Amino acid sequence: MKKIVIISLLICTLFITGCSNKKVDLLGVDFDIKGNEGKIDYDTENPVVAMNIEDYGAIIMELYPDKASNTVNNFISLVKSGFYDNNSFHRYVADFVLQGGDPDGNGTGGPGYFIKGEFSSNGFEQNDLKHKKKVVSMARSSSPDSAGSQFFIVLGNADSLDGDYAAFGKVVKGWNVIEEIENNETISDPQTGKLTNNLVIKKAIVDTKGKTYDEVEKIEDN
Repeated sequence: MKKIVIISLLICTLFITGCSNKKVDLLGVDFDIKGNEGKIDYDTENPVVAMNIEDYGAIIMELYPDKASNTVNNFISLVKSGFYDNNSFHRYVADFVLQGGDPDGNGTGGPGYFIKGEFSSNGFEQNDLKHKKKVVSMARSSSPDSAGSQFFIVLGNADSLDGDYAAFGKVVKGWNVIEEIENNETISDPQTGKLTNNLVIKKAIVDTKGKTYDEVEKIEDN
C-alpha cells in the first residue's frame, strides 16, 4: 500500500512540474529587458506592442495611429510606463471579445483619467477600422469619452461595435495563443463573461520603430 501511495505522489509531482515548466512561444521577443521599450521583429512602420501572457505565450499587436491617433498615443504611454505589467485579462465572451487592461481585474478600474472616444458616433470620422476578428479596440462605459486603459481583442466579427468603439490595432502574430485561451479558459459569470481565473499579462513591450508619439490628451477622472 505504501508503495502505491508513493508512486501516486510521484506521478502527481511529475505532472505538476511538467505543467509549471510548460514552454511557451515568446515570438523572439526579449521580455527580460529593462524597461518597456525594445525591438520587436515585425516589419512595419507602425508601432507594435508585444504582450507576454502567463502560461500561454506572446502576442504582437500592430497599432494604427492614422486611424485613432490619441488612442494609440495613450496605449503606447501606458505600455512604456509599465502599466500593463502584471495586469490581466478578466473577461471572455466566446466568439466576441477577450478584454483586459484593468488594474483592479474586475472591469471597473482604469489609469485615473479618460480619453476622447475616437469613433464616428462621437464625431470622429477618421477612424474607419472595422471590428473584425483580431482587431484591438478600447473598452468604455456608456459615456463615449470614458475609455482609459481597458481594451479588448475581437474574437469574431463584431459589426455592432463599428462606429461606437475606438478600434486602434490588430493582433498580427501569436493568434494561436488567443485560440488556446478560447479552448482552455472558463467563465464564472455567463452574463458578464468574467473569467474564472484572470489571465496575467506578465509584461508588455512597445517598439515605436524609431518614431516619437505625442503626449496623451487626457480627460481627468473626477
